Amino acid sequence: MADLVTAALANPINRAILQRLPMLGLQDAWLVAGCVYQSYWNVLSGRPATEGIKDYDIFYFDDSDLSYEAEDVAIRRAQLLFADLDALIDLKNQARVHLWYKDRFGIDYPPLTSTTDAISRFQIRCTCVGLQPKIDGSLELHAPYGLGELTRGNLLPNINCPAREGITAKAESYRARWTWLTIASVNEGN
Repeated sequence: MADLVTAALANPINRAILQRLPMLGLQDAWLVAGCVYQSYWNVLSGRPATEGIKDYDIFYFDDSDLSYEAEDVAIRRAQLLFADLDALIDLKNQARVHLWYKDRFGIDYPPLTSTTDAISRFQIRCTCVGLQPKIDGSLELHAPYGLGELTRGNLLPNINCPAREGITAKAESYRARWTWLTIASVNEGN
């Protein structure tokens, strides 16, 4: 059985992003979420690693300037760096999430302390994963709830996510693409 890092790197877009990510010079930058775990589920299902991945999320944490203008500078640099990739790259400064979250989702969101703090708050526990390139060329994997649920395909709600609305719909959309996944009740998250 493939491991998560090997499967994520089987996706050439993930591999290119992770190789280039340090060039952006962003603090606490990670490749996160769907492009990582969906590549893994694709490999486990015998599909191409890139199949059905709609975007590639990069999170970073810089609380020195919380303006959108500062984040936009980073977004534009990322657009240039990844312009040759046939992928939608979504870059977000996690230090700013609490500033816009209520307007978008209707509930308050406490300020984050790091990118790994942000990763730990995704709606579904097993999707809380991220990869960060290190100076020596290795990758750090962050999976705060472990990898067992991800490997087994158990979709459990994350009680650490402030936005509980829509968890079931999100889980159903995953199961529609990977039929072997199982969905736990919203009340089963721990």
